[in-house]
Amino acid sequence: MVQDLAALAKERGVKYFLISFTDLFGSQRAKLVPAVAIADMQKDGAGFAGFATWFDMTPAHPDMFGLPDPSSFIQLPWRKDVAWVAADCMMEDRPVSQAPRVVLKNVMAEAAKEGLYVKTGVECEFFLTKPCGTQISDDADRATKSCYDQQALMRRYDVISEICDYMLELGWGPHQNDHEDANGQWEMNWNFDDSLLTADRHAFFKFMTKAIAEKHGLRATFMPKPFMGLTGSGCHAHISVWDKAGKTNMFYDNTDEMGLSQQGYHFLGGIMRHAESLSAITNPTVNSYKRINAPRTVSGATWAPNTVTWTGNNRTHMVRVPGKGRFELRLPDGAANPYLLQAVIIAAGLSGIHRKAHPGKRYDIDMYQLGHTVTDAPKLPLNLLDALRNFDKDTELKQMLGEDFANSYIKLKMTEWNSYTSHLTEWERANTLDV
Repeated sequence: MVQDLAALAKERGVKYFLISFTDLFGSQRAKLVPAVAIADMQKDGAGFAGFATWFDMTPAHPDMFGLPDPSSFIQLPWRKDVAWVAADCMMEDRPVSQAPRVVLKNVMAEAAKEGLYVKTGVECEFFLTKPCGTQISDDADRATKSCYDQQALMRRYDVISEICDYMLELGWGPHQNDHEDANGQWEMNWNFDDSLLTADRHAFFKFMTKAIAEKHGLRATFMPKPFMGLTGSGCHAHISVWDKAGKTNMFYDNTDEMGLSQQGYHFLGGIMRHAESLSAITNPTVNSYKRINAPRTVSGATWAPNTVTWTGNNRTHMVRVPGKGRFELRLPDGAANPYLLQAVIIAAGLSGIHRKAHPGKRYDIDMYQLGHTVTDAPKLPLNLLDALRNFDKDTELKQMLGEDFANSYIKLKMTEWNSYTSHLTEWERANTLDV
């Protein structure tokens, strides 16, 4: 456990620190602090104007301070003289209740009171594009079914292997890298762990991937649906709950057909019960709903859900149980805030445990072919507005996450939605200019 950042800087040859926090919209903000000043920053935090980022604040608010968490220290593998540390946002000596990392830590603390420690892994999907962002980076990547394309993978070997090498160096335990279903799309995985650690690594992974892509003259985007007709980028989360020692998987029951304990089913029940509202966080942008409500792509499948259903090892549902003692939530997308994603999973799961919620009927059909036959399962929201309205009505989930956070999030996201609806598009001109 890192404690003294100044001493560590001297030992590792670090000249600068990126004191970083993630705002409500998932944007990473940072100050570059020289190592000679890090001792004071570790004590008092780096100063920010909260209104200048996506927080529900005004220019009149007091200074906000990013207090670096020494345990999150990561020395940039591609720039050894710089280290990244995740920060907890403080104002007037109190945690900022709407700050995503604070929200996650609060929810984790509630779970810990009940002896529950959530471990998660995330599957990060992204596109590599040309610097303009409107074309994939590899003109030769044109196959209809491009998933796992070996030649395309090796044409981007330099980028993907460099990112994986760094994860190996950092001890994350990366285990799979592949060309995903869409042309120009990639997925990289690393070992599951404690929710906060996974969130910190998720945030750093997005930063690192963008930085390495830029180094190679490319652009990495986690936008959920950057190209119509191609599969969107998800961020599937694998979820299990453990005891305090981290040795006993409390979701595991070898006598159950699916390998899930009653507690596991209740946690899953909470996810199912709150799915229509938690999507405002797991799918946080206007563009998100072009992924989960997409027509069939050129590959033949969207690989994204549009109905609140669960299953065994079947990728056409919102939740699947691919192995005993865990389940996979396939709803989140690449735009999901790393900290809020973890927080809403834990909050919904805790709600399910408290209520002894049942996940409902298990479906084993191909939802892409036979989904129309399912008439008793809720549909996921059609757009961000519907998701936000569902979240606003979900008083239990808002209380679990914190009313201050929920109100601020809904307020800013509604502003974003209103900005989107006021934007004049080419579609409108093409379809209504001559009406």
